[in-house]
Amino acid sequence: MKLEYLFGKPPKTIIRDHTDDNNFNKNAYHSLPLEDYLEALLQMEAVACKDWLTNKVDRSVTGRVAKQQTAGSVQLPLNNLGVIALDYRGQKGIATSIGHAPVAALIDPESGSRLAIAEALTNIIWAPLREGIKGISLSANWMWPSKNPGEDARLYRAVKAVSEMAIDLGINIPTGKDSLSMTQKYPDGQSVLSPGTVIITAVSEVTEITKIVEPVLITKAGTGLLYINMSGKPFSTGGSSFSMLTGTLGNECPDVDVSYFKKAFITIQEMINRNEIISGHDISSGGLITSLLEMTFCSNTTGMNIDLSGFPENDLIKILFSENPGLILQVDEAEKTSDYLNGQGVINYMIGNPAAGRRLKIYHHEQVTDLDINKLRDLWFNTSWLLDKKQTAGNLADLRFKNYKKQELRFEFNPCFKGSFESLGIDPGRKNKTGIRAAIIREKGVNGDREMAYAMHLAGFDVKDVHMTDLASGRENLTDINFIVFVGGFSNSDVLGSAKGWAGAFLYNEKAKIALENFFKREDTLSLGVCNGCQVVVELGLIYPEHELPPKMLFNESHKFESGFINVDVLSNHSIMLHSLAGSRLGIWVAHGEGKFSLPYAQTKYHIPIKYAYNEYPGNPNGSDFSTAAICSSDGRHLAMMPHLERAFLPWQWAHYPDERKSDQLTPWMEAFVNARDWIKKIK
Repeated sequence: MKLEYLFGKPPKTIIRDHTDDNNFNKNAYHSLPLEDYLEALLQMEAVACKDWLTNKVDRSVTGRVAKQQTAGSVQLPLNNLGVIALDYRGQKGIATSIGHAPVAALIDPESGSRLAIAEALTNIIWAPLREGIKGISLSANWMWPSKNPGEDARLYRAVKAVSEMAIDLGINIPTGKDSLSMTQKYPDGQSVLSPGTVIITAVSEVTEITKIVEPVLITKAGTGLLYINMSGKPFSTGGSSFSMLTGTLGNECPDVDVSYFKKAFITIQEMINRNEIISGHDISSGGLITSLLEMTFCSNTTGMNIDLSGFPENDLIKILFSENPGLILQVDEAEKTSDYLNGQGVINYMIGNPAAGRRLKIYHHEQVTDLDINKLRDLWFNTSWLLDKKQTAGNLADLRFKNYKKQELRFEFNPCFKGSFESLGIDPGRKNKTGIRAAIIREKGVNGDREMAYAMHLAGFDVKDVHMTDLASGRENLTDINFIVFVGGFSNSDVLGSAKGWAGAFLYNEKAKIALENFFKREDTLSLGVCNGCQVVVELGLIYPEHELPPKMLFNESHKFESGFINVDVLSNHSIMLHSLAGSRLGIWVAHGEGKFSLPYAQTKYHIPIKYAYNEYPGNPNGSDFSTAAICSSDGRHLAMMPHLERAFLPWQWAHYPDERKSDQLTPWMEAFVNARDWIKKIK
């Protein structure tokens, strides 16, 4: 189709500019101890921990998030890419990753463009992609101070380089966005120009979400570490975070041999499809040394012994701090894997192995560098702590800094739990009705209904969708329903406070109010409220109607939204849904802004089936009294909880699942729905 059929014949825009290359001082560094450079580097915003940013956004919404930012037992935001499953049944998903190189682009806009694409691709490479590199699409977002002398010429060169690299890789760029006014002008005539940047987002279909490789080093005997050169070019510290640290950006920067990069990418993808990579990480901001450290940060037990003497570069600073695209792989048989990669023409070096203890030992010819991983991890987290202090109430940012490595995820499963569909009496392919009726109660703005409905369906319920308008109009009265679930989300945008508007829809509508009252008067019914649904259940006083002073849900003590995958303990309890889970310590998602249980009476007045495993923040993410995560009615039939069990009933939904249970088809949280099913079957 001719473009004029769509757009008519708009006038051509002609931009005239002149080439005005930036000339920066050659990157220079002194004979400081390597550790001094490293300690400063790890605290730079581009390199440092991003926990302050990731802990305040919902990273489990939809229940289809198969890979988000945080990884490992310490749950630090170090994953290479994000993946969302296409559905709850299959293994396919959609992966996304990002890349940019603004500092390198100052030196050479063409190299900056190629490095941005390379970073996005070395992040997305860790998932098995449908059609490999050919199945990737890119989005190019241009952030440029256009209309300043020399900048339009640089932009032209950058766009041309992106186009040529994408064509050579066989990747399309169907979308993007231009922000070409990245100039800040001041009344005194001064202007500040943003460095010209292209932000590349890569997207592709994933064939098996359970094969995604994480940057979490495993202390496993016999395994080795390989460095994979994805650049095909000499090491250069120009345009790196290290160069910014030294104040001399350099006059040359890393680049990418595109044909070699494509060959290496295809080879690594084949290895991932064959399950030959145990863990892995890309090399970008901060260089090789940062990537090595980050692979040890997500646990409290691993270390490394690294020998870089085999590199064809004598300058250890260049080896460690250059941001040439590359990968680190942990594999079972390093020598055999290296031989295979050599046969494929992929440049690689065997660089060492994981080790017990918290030391990173680096050998380079006669030089030995012995680094304290825990000390460096705290320095890396320090910048996040400083930023977190600006957004978090009280001293809770200090507590997060103090506790992030102490509140390690640890699990205790009931020995009777088998983790299979068969053991729980579940038919995953069920199409026929069972006659066990349940309903999702939904209000405008909720977002947890689909994952909840699927978990209930999987357990054996015939699930009905009931919107508040159905109850308010009288179209639905719940008389044929035995189990109702108030789901999570932001009902009525929480404009009156969490769930208060939703509660008002019951309190001030006669038909809805009567339907709910009649349901709770029956003795053959169960109810569950999760997150926003928990808030409405508490607001309506449905758990402890006999209490003169009702429980309340208050703002998190941090006064911000909290998202995290945390430990909870299931106590001895008489909850119909949770009794079989007693004694377990499990992982579960929280995602809420008003989740603090305020319980005015002594603890003995409440039936608390679930507590946060750690009393202090962030393990207790909202400051709930008695570390309460859930409350249950005195007869065990009605349950209200803030954590999202419906986003944790499948192993791949967990941000960290026990290695020894990787064959599980379901997690213990599925038992809660099965228990509800069995109770209703028994009384019907």
